[in-house]
Amino acid sequence: MKKVMKTICAVLTACTTLFAFPSCKDDGDKNTLHICEVTHSVFYAPLYLAESLGYFEAEGLKIELTNGGGADAVMASVLSGDSDIGFCGPEAALYVLVGGSTDTPKVFGQLTKRDGSFLVSRVPEPNFQWTDLKGKEILAGRKGGVPAMTFEYVLNQNDMTDGVDLNLNYDVAFNLMTSAFEAGTADYCTMFDPVAYEYEAAGKGYVVASVGEASGEVPYTCFMAKNSWINNNETQVNGFLRAVTKAVKYVQETPSATVAPYLCEYFEGVSETSLAASVERYKAIDAWRTELSMTEDSFNRLQDIIENAGELTRRAQLNELVINSYAESVYREVYAK
Repeated sequence: MKKVMKTICAVLTACTTLFAFPSCKDDGDKNTLHICEVTHSVFYAPLYLAESLGYFEAEGLKIELTNGGGADAVMASVLSGDSDIGFCGPEAALYVLVGGSTDTPKVFGQLTKRDGSFLVSRVPEPNFQWTDLKGKEILAGRKGGVPAMTFEYVLNQNDMTDGVDLNLNYDVAFNLMTSAFEAGTADYCTMFDPVAYEYEAAGKGYVVASVGEASGEVPYTCFMAKNSWINNNETQVNGFLRAVTKAVKYVQETPSATVAPYLCEYFEGVSETSLAASVERYKAIDAWRTELSMTEDSFNRLQDIIENAGELTRRAQLNELVINSYAESVYREVYAK
């Protein structure tokens, strides 16, 4: 419980900091949705495509997107009211639930269904096995975050333990890991695309494995908001999910080379070739949910992963944290056409 409470305290401290500054939100415009994302990646392509393809506009919605640089910062932004919607791992909301919040953020949509990071080595390893990590140091994310916990889960499934067989370095902030790795920290680093693809294309490292393929399905990145906000903005929730569901359908049914130009404005300086390759790689690992609901099996696997990392003292029921009805209804509507 101490680890969980540390996380909650960090979130509440961040909330206090956020409250200390004037909010840039225009609370009078309910159709402008302020979204804080955990990081910026092609892994989240359907979110950007929903805007680029005009799906949000068709719903009468405008999106203002900020990068939180970690799930704890995203949750702080939601709890403070600075963001309407948080886009991060559901563990952030689970920690708040376990902490006894009176207005726990609820997950109302799940976009990604597995880890989207790739393990990057400093040297080529065409025959890589997970046991090759023995004796090595890996940058795998923030302790208590889903990326790091999922990575540890994969290690344990391969009979390896952090601190015994290898060393997981938790000292580097999530959004600074790649630069730390390039500067010489650790033997391996996990990266999302297009960063992993660009890093490899520049000859700086080599992608040797997909963490998501090794871990199996898990509710990795979700849309969440305060329960009070959801109840007061059901039209916006439905419109938002409808737009993203249409974008998932589009990217799954469209050649990656055709998708890439629509993503260029969201990844300045990244080539269409890199974006197309990144989209294709995420398609290959079946990254996205078609129906943006969360299954009970995947929710239980998430809790297995968090328990395995020693970060959870009480398991939750799916309906304590997740509202599936909006996503289910929208899916039936979109795919009935």
